[in-house]
Parts: sequence; structure tokens; C-alpha cells
Amino acid sequence: MTRPGTRGTRRGARPPVALVLLLLAAALLASAVAGLALGPVRIAPGQVLDLVLRGPGPGGGAFASIVWDVRMPRVLLGAVVGGGLAVAGTVLQALVRNQLADPFLLGASSGASAGAVLVIVLGAGAGTAGAAGGAGVPAAAFAGSMCALVAVYAMARRGGTMTTGRLVLAGVAVQYILSALTSLVLVLAARPDQVRSVLLWTLGGLGGARPDEMALPAAVLLAGTALLTALARPLDLLLAGEEGAHTLGLDAGRFRAAVFVLVSLVIGVLVAYSGAIGFVGLMVPHAARMVVGAGHRALLPVAALGGAVFLLLADLVARTAAAPEEIPVGVVTALAGGPFFLWMLRRSTRTEGALA
Repeated sequence: MTRPGTRGTRRGARPPVALVLLLLAAALLASAVAGLALGPVRIAPGQVLDLVLRGPGPGGGAFASIVWDVRMPRVLLGAVVGGGLAVAGTVLQALVRNQLADPFLLGASSGASAGAVLVIVLGAGAGTAGAAGGAGVPAAAFAGSMCALVAVYAMARRGGTMTTGRLVLAGVAVQYILSALTSLVLVLAARPDQVRSVLLWTLGGLGGARPDEMALPAAVLLAGTALLTALARPLDLLLAGEEGAHTLGLDAGRFRAAVFVLVSLVIGVLVAYSGAIGFVGLMVPHAARMVVGAGHRALLPVAALGGAVFLLLADLVARTAAAPEEIPVGVVTALAGGPFFLWMLRRSTRTEGALA
């Protein structure tokens, strides 16, 4: 991995953070307009902007209904979930001091998905993939996410150390167990609507977004990102290792446990609305770190905007690549993230071998 002070990471070689945020905000706006304009029914970007400026209401015609009732909730959910997963991945990488950490690879997304699926099939939630408004679904997703993260962390950390190999193997093992549990639930589900709901959680998708359900995930993203950004200095201290952090006055164990709970809450709520979408929290933080460095005060907002842009573009591909059929967005992110993960794993293995 590239270290601070090496070529290409010196502060003078990086663009100003404000400029990066401005460019990402412009990219997010362009991605949102594209998401509202493109689909089975194509709407001119100028007309989309006109409909958005007019606001929702009667008398807007068929295009207004498409933009506000169908595509706007999907675009908003994609931006929220993408930004939240990128922030969660950034923080997890600091907590375990490993850039291969990711909500999906560490089993957090699979755990949240398994918890949500159990509630759907048992009838404690709303009973449909898009309706996560029942309190049971987000609560179960949070519990599953937390349990998965704790299990992976406990298995990967032995003798006070954590290696890339153990982290990856522990994450794969937990994913297999949770996937088997989800498959078992799918087999036992008798009702067709339950089967469709379970498939959404396993593949990930934004098609079930509804206008009246955006408040909770958006609030979780904004509050979680603000709180984690306020904790930027302790997160930076963790990069020095537990002994270094303790020397600088940080109780690393208690801080890590508290942040694990917060990150699990963010992941659980987001997955309750979108299903398990992988690799956003792996690729986006790595790209953001290359642009603005490892300091979390700048890294977290850049990752949030970058994750939102990435998932909106991935969903656009999912909706248009095989039109009129729709590809689950989790498949698109996996196709992009799988090769990226293998490249990073190979690079990490070489680094560990050189340091051994």
C-alpha cells in the first residue's frame, strides 16, 4: 500500500479538498439527472430539470409521475446507500487497520440481509422488499450486521494481531454461513412474495424505493457521517496502532467497540432498504484515499459523495444495460468490485511478504 510521504501522496501533490468536494457534488448532480432521465421511457435532461424545479403535484402529466413517483425515490435511495456504504467501509478500514475491509466482505451486509430476511419471512416486518417501514426489519438488520462484524473481528484477531489472510478468510466464512441461512429461509418460504423479497436482499436492488421511506435512511446517513467526521482524530490515531493510540491518550478498545456499534447501525438501516450491495465500501474509500490522503476529516465526506456517485452510476447501468430487463445493482457492483478486490489482495499480500 502507498504510504504517507511516498511519491504521489505528498500533500502538495493533492488537489484542495474543497475542489474535490465541489467536483464530486457536480458529478452527483449530473448522475442524479441521468438517473431521472434514462430508463425505459427517456426524458430530456432539460425537461427533467424543469419537472424537478416545478416540484411534485397534480397536472404534471405522465413524465412528472415517472420522475417524482418512480425515479426520484430510487435516485435518492441510491445516493444515500452508496454514500453510507462508502463511509462505513472507510471507518471499518480504520478500525481493523486494513484497506481490504468492507461491509460486504466482512459479512456486515450479509448479516444485515439475513436478519431482514428472517423478519420478512416470519411476518414481523412489512412483508415486502421495498417496505422496510416496519420497525422489525431495520432492527433485525442492525442486529445481524453487528453480530457478523463481531464474529469476523473475533476470528481474525488472534494473539493481539490481525493479518489480511485471517481477515479475508473470517469474512468469507461468515458470509458462507449467512448465505446458507438465507438460502434455507428461501427454501422454507412458501409464499411467492416472500421469495421475491428474499431474492432482493441477497442480490441488492433499489427498485423498491418509495417516496415515504426516504427520511430514515437519509437521517441515518447524515447523522452517522457527521458523528464519524467529528471522530476523525481518534480514527486517525487508530492508524498508528493500539499502542500508539494508547500513548496518545485514546482507549482504543472502548472506542473501537463504540464505533463498531455505530457503523453496524448505519449498515443495518441501509441494507434494510437496499439489500446486500457489495464492494462500494471497498473501492470508493481506496479511491478517495488516493486523492485526499488518509486523514478522516477530509476522507469521510469525499468518500460519502464518491459512494453516492458510484452507486447511482452502477444503478444506471443496471437499469439500461439489458433493457427492458433490469440487472440487480448488487451484480453490477460485484462485477466491478471483484477484480478490484483481487488486485488489492495481491498487492496487500506482496506488501506483507516484503515486510515479513
